[in-house]
Amino acid sequence: MDLKGKHAVVTGGGRGIGAAIADQLSAAGATVTIMGRNMAVLEEKAKTLPNCQPVVCDVTDEASITAAFQAATAKFGPVDILVNNAGAAISQPFRKTDRAHFQHMLDVNLVGPFLCIQAVLQEMIDKGAGRIINVASTAALKGYGYVTAYSAAKHGVLGLTRSLALEVATKGVTVNAVCPGFTETDIARDAIRNIVEKTGRTKEEAIGELTVHNPQKRLIQPEEVAASVLWLCSESSASITGQAIAVAGGEVM
Repeated sequence: MDLKGKHAVVTGGGRGIGAAIADQLSAAGATVTIMGRNMAVLEEKAKTLPNCQPVVCDVTDEASITAAFQAATAKFGPVDILVNNAGAAISQPFRKTDRAHFQHMLDVNLVGPFLCIQAVLQEMIDKGAGRIINVASTAALKGYGYVTAYSAAKHGVLGLTRSLALEVATKGVTVNAVCPGFTETDIARDAIRNIVEKTGRTKEEAIGELTVHNPQKRLIQPEEVAASVLWLCSESSASITGQAIAVAGGEVM
């Protein structure tokens, strides 16, 4: 798979799924801009990759997004591939969910991708080529208890993906979503720790609770999600658009 000459932006690219995506895009020859809120984490990751630059970006802040994409394109040129990976998942019973929490989940997981797409879409259309991949979740495809705000936001990401894919279908731009199940990342580790602290279960029991809906009975690995993203960036996926690709061991079909 050859992505030489392509500039890819990966939000939330310093660790977890985003770092694995950056690894695979870089290995395929792309220049990569990784974005996130913590420059120290970004710089550490960027050192491991050729032609990679770290750029601070808070996807809940429109001015920060504008500045970040200006910095990204100043060095590596127009964005050919956008991977909206930055996100946050905080579990909370619905009856304890206030408007501030609900809005924060929307801002991070839905409004952020919307604003990042706005920053790159016109140039993609102008040159007649582009790949937009939104890292959603199985929570975009089904409901889970205690994450109503997160699930609502991820369902919104899927609606955004499908509708935008139709708008740009004749423009050479594809828009897709990758929907991982519980993946071995900081978010999953936080969820496991939260279960242990609140219920007294062991770590192994907590992992079992997270993987109970996965027919393979395991956590998804970040590299598995990244492989799907890499394929969606390739020329061979040109006819794939508006899709939600579940990487979840058969949890959703």
